[in-house]
Amino acid sequence: MSGFLENMRCSECIDWGEKRNTIASIGAGVLFFTGWWIIIDAAVKYQDPKQFNHSYHACGVIATVAFLMINAVSNGQVRGDSYSEGCLGQTGARIWLFIGFMLAFGSLIASMWILFGGYVINDKTEKPSIYPGIAVFFQNAFIFFGSKKVQSPG
Repeated sequence: MSGFLENMRCSECIDWGEKRNTIASIGAGVLFFTGWWIIIDAAVKYQDPKQFNHSYHACGVIATVAFLMINAVSNGQVRGDSYSEGCLGQTGARIWLFIGFMLAFGSLIASMWILFGGYVINDKTEKPSIYPGIAVFFQNAFIFFGSKKVQSPG
């Protein structure tokens, strides 16, 4: 998320290096909030289970757990710079991060399956609105892109 700030040359008087983590964290929070805002809007607008099956919320819950898992591990812990204690140390941090990314990718793929399998390509005589499927996908996409891994400058 913060990689785009490295090559910005908008002003020489602003030091982006010190504020990069703050800006990336705010951006991740805005993406996370936007994802949940979209799915809450769809759940309120389409309350009938025939239009929007509320079991599709499980995808967003798993994406949220992945978001928390990814953001709980710092780059120093993964590299082994600042984390030497604990039951697994650097290996445990890498396994934790790997499981978090697996959950994030899995929820994103599942949201695409929900969008296309449930709303775009269906055999129903009356076509439901496609918006709930798009909302599930965008919720998971925003949470996925909000899962930041900010590197410390230097």
